Amino acid sequence: MSDQEGKDMKGRPRGLLSSWRFVGVLLVAIIVYSYGWRVTEIDLQTLVTGAPDIVHIVTQIIQPDLLSRDRAYQSAYAGFLLPCGDPSPAQATRSESEPYLVLSQTCGSPGEPLSVEGFNFRPNTRGTLRWTPPVGTQRSLQHFDSDENGHFVLGISVPEVAESEELQQVEAELRWSVGLPYPSETARVVFEKMIETVFLALMATSFAIFIAVPLSFLGARNLTGGHRGTVIIYFAVRGFFNIVRSIEPLIWAIIFAVWVSIGPFAGVLALGMHSIAALGKLYSEQVESIDPGPIEAIRATGANALQTIVYAVVPQIVPPYLAFTIYRWDINVRMSTVIGMVGGGGVGFLLIQWVNLLRYKQAGVAVWAITVVVWVMDYVSGAVREKIV
Repeated sequence: MSDQEGKDMKGRPRGLLSSWRFVGVLLVAIIVYSYGWRVTEIDLQTLVTGAPDIVHIVTQIIQPDLLSRDRAYQSAYAGFLLPCGDPSPAQATRSESEPYLVLSQTCGSPGEPLSVEGFNFRPNTRGTLRWTPPVGTQRSLQHFDSDENGHFVLGISVPEVAESEELQQVEAELRWSVGLPYPSETARVVFEKMIETVFLALMATSFAIFIAVPLSFLGARNLTGGHRGTVIIYFAVRGFFNIVRSIEPLIWAIIFAVWVSIGPFAGVLALGMHSIAALGKLYSEQVESIDPGPIEAIRATGANALQTIVYAVVPQIVPPYLAFTIYRWDINVRMSTVIGMVGGGGVGFLLIQWVNLLRYKQAGVAVWAITVVVWVMDYVSGAVREKIV
């Protein structure tokens, strides 16, 4: 390389110029990201210290309410008089087979110690001891586990309840699962809503195709850039794509929920509107990237614009159009969970309700259902793209 080649037009070495340019870019990047860090209030310490707060939520989500089993129960009661009166209640009748309770005393005052002994219960089973006043709300006192003989002993204090001459009740209840597991009610509801979600996304994508395909040809510069009138159409169509895409599906769902009322139809319209713009942009960019050779050859034969599109453009865009459409259907399935927040139908509506009610095991069923469906659709769309592209 000559000295002249190693210098810029002002005679400065190019290496020095490049290094100063790199330093300038680096300084700008540091300033931009420093400001962005402050504006977005990034706090890595909170990210670490706040992690234990979500353990409960994550644990329930990864253990969803998928299966249920029938429940059996066993219980026994004993009377307790508060305060002591005349006559005092008698102890429960002893039985050789039926469960019963024996109290260390059958009357007393709040705060006094009380021993509760149970017999003939189901062995090795967890139960709950409850106190039922004649007036007021039943309260749980303590959990217990029966031994191999169905026996247990608990020491409690007489709870602070309103004193009454009517009999109070001490109840011991055991519950356990029986039979084979079967799909829970949550799983059945999520399955039905997941089917609705898939078809909601399908209908939205299908409606979008019929509008996005013709608009994509009008939004392709290589097809509409030759004349002043078509250039105006091009900018109008591309402007429509950009404006509609900039409005989130959640906003469209709010608009259509007011328009056609809450339900899956509002979700179809919201996703369909956003899909028209998204698919239209992808389709038009694909048209712009096709091989111009066939277009020139068809035009040389005297073909009009419609014939050019049919014979020179369409054969080149069918495979990518199909791939984009399947991918958009996949996106719409995931986006339907968001529009469910505003009544757009599908499984998203259930998911938002369960999260708001802190029912994370039920929400976990919806989350896993969405994950499985999206994974299956991704696999299917990949296989289809492999066949057609």
